[in-house]
Amino acid sequence: MSQHDFSIANQTASNARADINNALQALASNNSGNSAPSTTYANMWWYENDTNLLKIRNESDNAWISVAYLDGSNWEILDNTNVVNTSGTQVGVLGDQATSTWETGTGTTESLVSPAKVAASATEVVSDYALGVGQTWQNMTSSRGYNTTYQNTIGRPICVNVTGQPATGSTIILDVSSNSNMSGSIQLGGQKDVNGQTSISAIIPNNQYYKLSANNATLVTWAELR
Repeated sequence: MSQHDFSIANQTASNARADINNALQALASNNSGNSAPSTTYANMWWYENDTNLLKIRNESDNAWISVAYLDGSNWEILDNTNVVNTSGTQVGVLGDQATSTWETGTGTTESLVSPAKVAASATEVVSDYALGVGQTWQNMTSSRGYNTTYQNTIGRPICVNVTGQPATGSTIILDVSSNSNMSGSIQLGGQKDVNGQTSISAIIPNNQYYKLSANNATLVTWAELR
């Protein structure tokens, strides 16, 4: 350990020589010590022995910046070390971001990621947006009806499967639209089976509206995968 104020005072030759040697030893050891040097300068190095942190003084000479961790054998990069280009603009970070950042896919900063977090992120995306994953078919017959507009608000796609018994000359149409007045909707129809029933299936994206239209028909079943 060696530190110095790097100011050589007027003194005898032998004392000046010792003072200069002490200053050089301080430089050679990166001003190592358990506490910060009492005299500091902008861009000055300091190795803090008790924490194993290599630090540098900022250009305003009012704070220390931790640069690396030295465990006695290795030079180790500190977590959340910014990666910048030659202009000083951050382009990434050498650090571990929160799991929630990976799972929601909201982070845009390039950084280190473990295989486990990649898997967790993929699982989160699949569970949040993939049709059928974690969903079950639910009988909605008692709560659904013809000529009524419904909206998918569960945050992910659903599948609607309906079967109706139209009267002679009547048709059943399923409309899907991005607005509640069903303008510009996509219309889906179905063919009657041997029993005269019509079945229609459609995937309804999140926040979209859907309506089963018929002038004269009986609702047989209405099931939704949600």
